[in-house]
Amino acid sequence: MSRTIAERADVLPLLAEVFRAHGYEGASLARICVGTGLGKGSIYHFFPGGKEEMAAAVLDEISLWFHEQVYAPLRDGEGDDVQHGLDQMFRVVGRYFQSGRKICLLGVFALGGERDRFAVAIKHYFVEWMKALAAALERGGRDAATAAALAQQVVGGIQGALVLSRACDKPALFTHSLQRLRDDLRDAAGA
Repeated sequence: MSRTIAERADVLPLLAEVFRAHGYEGASLARICVGTGLGKGSIYHFFPGGKEEMAAAVLDEISLWFHEQVYAPLRDGEGDDVQHGLDQMFRVVGRYFQSGRKICLLGVFALGGERDRFAVAIKHYFVEWMKALAAALERGGRDAATAAALAQQVVGGIQGALVLSRACDKPALFTHSLQRLRDDLRDAAGA
C-alpha cells in the first residue's frame, strides 16, 4: 500500500536505505517503491530525472549532513576546541553508522559500477573529510604533512572498520576500531 509523503526531503532517508541495501544497479524501481512505500507516480513526481536524480539527491543530503556534523566542527574549532571537534567527529560518525550496523553509501558507490557516474560527489566526501580532519590536527600542533597522513589513516580506518564489521557481522569491531582511532588521534593531537 502506498503512503503519502508531503515533501521530497522525507523520501531521501528511505531512498538511502534502498541504495545501501541494493547498490545503485540493484535499486530497481520496484525495490524503490517497496522501500519508500510510494507508488511510481509519486516517485517520479519527486524525482522526474529517475534513479540518477534520486541517487544524486541522496548523496547531496549525506554531504550536507557530514558538512554540518563532521567537517564544520573540525574546521571551525580554535585552539583548545581541537579535541572537542575530534570527539564530535567520532561521536556522530558512530551514531550515523549505527555503531557499524549501517554501511557507508559513498563507500558502496565508490566500489561499484556507479563510481564514475558519481565520481565528483564520492571524491568530495572523502577529500573534504580528510581536509577538515587535517586542519583540526594542524591547529592541534601537527605539521601539515603529518596531519594529512593521520587524516588519511583515520578516514581509511573508519571506512575499513565499517567493511570489516559488516563482513564479519560483528558491529563491535567498528566501535572498538573507532575507540582505538580516537585514542590514537588524542595522542597525536596532544603531541
